[in-house]
Amino acid sequence: MGTKRMTLRPGSLVTVFGGSGFLGTHVVQALARKGYRIRVAVRRPNEALFTKMSGVVGQVEPVQANIRDSRSVAAAVAGAQAVVNLVGILYETGAQRFETVQAMGADRVARAAKAAGVPIFVQVSAIGADPESRSAYARTKALGEEAVKAQFPDAVIVRPSLVFGPEDQLYNRFAAMARLMPVLPLFGGGATRFQPVYVKDVAEAIARAVENDVADGRVIELGGPEVRTLREIFELVLLETCRKRLLLPIPFALARMKAAVLQLLPNPMLTLDQVKLLAVDNVVSDAAMAEGRTLQGLGIVPTAAEAIVPSYLARFRKRGQFEPAPELGRHEAEQS
Repeated sequence: MGTKRMTLRPGSLVTVFGGSGFLGTHVVQALARKGYRIRVAVRRPNEALFTKMSGVVGQVEPVQANIRDSRSVAAAVAGAQAVVNLVGILYETGAQRFETVQAMGADRVARAAKAAGVPIFVQVSAIGADPESRSAYARTKALGEEAVKAQFPDAVIVRPSLVFGPEDQLYNRFAAMARLMPVLPLFGGGATRFQPVYVKDVAEAIARAVENDVADGRVIELGGPEVRTLREIFELVLLETCRKRLLLPIPFALARMKAAVLQLLPNPMLTLDQVKLLAVDNVVSDAAMAEGRTLQGLGIVPTAAEAIVPSYLARFRKRGQFEPAPELGRHEAEQS
């Protein structure tokens, strides 16, 4: 189960790797509200200056760090009382490889933090992380967890399901597809289950792990209040964008063929590795629920997608925000 450590005091320095990304921005905000000083470790600090607005003057400071470079990582963790590693990628491009970023990168950050005497480490992974997974994304997430645990047996591992919010790559991406495509593909028939979780809820859970609201060594799994199939996620998107589209079941074999072509694009809509992920349910485990290793176990009430998604999908309607809001009830999407 793990034991509880001393509570981190306000004013303590927390280094957040990947603190300028979608989730990282909200993590920095949550930590700033709790009174910590935050060092935002990113590859291009000049592009992360906006994070300074998350706190009072001098509370948040972007610094240059590349998790493929040991020297910059060591400088970023020097003097910190806690380290949060959020760095991950959705697909590979150039030097950004799953193995390099999610496995070796996590190992490099953990080793540097250990050498610097940092007492608290929080590693953000993902539900589905598995060293035996067919997906390189899920496999290297698990290898990253193992690397961190080798240096910090008491590290807290945070595994969210799909994360949603105004800047997400979930509902926004599907809404963009619905705006351009007359047919939306339901890979594997759209039966795979997910548990989309609100980005601010995830950020608050991570902040609580830093401040000692989570027993050391725990693996917490974060999901929203509802489990949804891929079909149901598409239906919510169609409802909120006021569009009708054909939902066409696509066998995984055909999905792999399409992904083999699409992944060659600079910003691929689908990759072979993502098809492998889409074949596996992505929900909070029964064990995590029974043991209280969830949002609810941390005293956080999960936010429903319906409470947030309409506020940022309105721009995908034909007349944008001036399009009348959809009536209550499920969208009657055309069926195949």
